[in-house]
Amino acid sequence: MDSPSLPLISVILPVYNEEALLREHVIKVVMHLRSLQDQLRAEVLLVNDGSTDGSADIADQLVLEYPEVNVIHHPCNFGLGQALKFGFANTKGDYVVTLDVDLSYDVHHIEELLEVLKESHAKIVLASPYMPGGSISNVPLLRKTLSILGNKFLRQFAHGSFSTLTSMVRVYDGPFIRALDLRAMSMDIMPEMLYKSMVVRAKIVEAPGRLDWGPQLRFQQQRLSSMKILRHVYSTITSGFIFRPMLFFIVPGVLVGVFAAYVNFWMFAHFFNCVGEIKAATGSLEYEKAFAMAYERYPHTFVTALLSAMLTIQLLGLGIITAQNKRYFEELFHLGSTDLQDLNIKMKADD
Repeated sequence: MDSPSLPLISVILPVYNEEALLREHVIKVVMHLRSLQDQLRAEVLLVNDGSTDGSADIADQLVLEYPEVNVIHHPCNFGLGQALKFGFANTKGDYVVTLDVDLSYDVHHIEELLEVLKESHAKIVLASPYMPGGSISNVPLLRKTLSILGNKFLRQFAHGSFSTLTSMVRVYDGPFIRALDLRAMSMDIMPEMLYKSMVVRAKIVEAPGRLDWGPQLRFQQQRLSSMKILRHVYSTITSGFIFRPMLFFIVPGVLVGVFAAYVNFWMFAHFFNCVGEIKAATGSLEYEKAFAMAYERYPHTFVTALLSAMLTIQLLGLGIITAQNKRYFEELFHLGSTDLQDLNIKMKADD
């Protein structure tokens, strides 16, 4: 029998066209949580994100069979971001765990991540297969390569030294994640949660994760759901923009600026050569004539020099503007989040 003194763990499982493995994997999660009943109380929330196969019926049947399981149905496929936001809003747990229903990260991550969160007093703990102690197994080469490159890309933009920012397998402090204002509708919600948590100075830590596609590969021919590669690449790039938008302008601006300096050097070199030629021929300094002569001989150099200089100024200017806007957003978001937390505390005190 569950003791009210034990912490309540809410496990969110987003579902989209997973009828082949849904029943078996949900039961595996439930059975594992029951094995931990001396340590915690648990609820499992399935978020059926508009599945077009038999996932909805299987989820409803699981609710009837297992009291720990609840399900929320979306009328259509809104995306991972919306599924998680809806899931967070409908949890009650002291802690919230998000898992892939394909169990590419095994169920033991639940208590392992929870233990790290309790010991570190963090608000979020990430399961990372790329940090020391983590592992990757049975992942197709293309997906593995994209995942590694994507996380390395994001690491360059994100503050901190996280080795993975895209994994969905995490444990959260329940009240914290339910109070966090999230907007993303798709996979970019994973970096967004980290970015906004950093803005409010929430502690985030990593724990070794074991990514293994073995369990899901057994159902590969029967599954309809899949990760869209182009969508994943786009999501990764836009997430990098969210973390440090100014770099998308500053870095190209500096590179174009170096090129502009090189071309402008030759533009002036050609100009002064013409000045020297005219002086040798006439004995006078005729700058306008020298400029016209140099332009007539090397028009492409002059045009390229001026355009590259203008582009450099525009890119660097946009970088400065985005840096200012990011700072304003972070200040407002931090202020709004603090006010919301104070209001929640006051409401609880009044109750």
